[in-house]
Amino acid sequence: MQGCAYIDEQYVAPEDAKISIFDWGFLHSDATYDVAHVWQGRFFRLDDHLNRFEASCRALRLDPGVSRQRMREVMHECVRRAGLADAYVELLCTRGRPAPGSRDPRTCTNRFMAFAIPFVWIADPARQRRGIDLVVGTPQRIPPSSVDPRVKNYHWLDFVTGLFEAYERGAETVLLTDGAGAVTEGPGFNVFAVFGGRTVVTPERGVLEGISRRTVIELAQAAGLEMQVRRLPVEELRRADEVFLSSTGGGVIPIATLDGLAVGGRARGQFGPVSERLQAAYWALHADPRHTEPVRMAAA
Repeated sequence: MQGCAYIDEQYVAPEDAKISIFDWGFLHSDATYDVAHVWQGRFFRLDDHLNRFEASCRALRLDPGVSRQRMREVMHECVRRAGLADAYVELLCTRGRPAPGSRDPRTCTNRFMAFAIPFVWIADPARQRRGIDLVVGTPQRIPPSSVDPRVKNYHWLDFVTGLFEAYERGAETVLLTDGAGAVTEGPGFNVFAVFGGRTVVTPERGVLEGISRRTVIELAQAAGLEMQVRRLPVEELRRADEVFLSSTGGGVIPIATLDGLAVGGRARGQFGPVSERLQAAYWALHADPRHTEPVRMAAA
């Protein structure tokens, strides 16, 4: 794979970036991470991603052992060495290995890593033009009282179970509920619904507060739309005129069908005006210097 990884204070090929099987990041999913992206040679909202990564580390009592400035340098250098114009850039911190024979997380030495690989799409542009088929799955999303979804984590077995269900039902991806009749999020994305051509709703609780989600909320408000962040019941979602996803892996992604039914009664490949407007505005923002920074082409 084209790319570059940073591990043990060295830059290596992605396939050479390895951790011990005794690292609690592997054994216990005891880790946090964040994913920024580079588009046409520019990082998008990098400071927001770094803010969230640092907040996640604090919440989990993880110490990456490097300064914010060093994190930024490493991310730039991974992209530079990989020679990528469009990239998916992840930084992560694992709990590490405990002292021999110990089950005390305080004895672990936390580990910071990062990598850059070619841009990863939830749905590539061709699939976005035809629209994604989404189902509401039966697995319940891990409740926030157990694992706070605002802390980006690798606890994905509920999503994986839901994905297999989606495939069996002829869909491409899945949206999970809170077990009390409201939708939450899906594997790597937030969901939005549009009602009456001007009201946009996204779930408030039980979700990662995505950077792409924040971008869409800001764009909707700037466009004069009524933006509501609140509980979104499944049955209300099914009555939406438009449904779309937001993700670092693709921006604003329109939904063609929900549980096998055409969203808004539209033909496949035809999407509502709000979805199309916000999708265009999202990508236009990638040229805005207030939200982007060019990849440094000199070695760090």
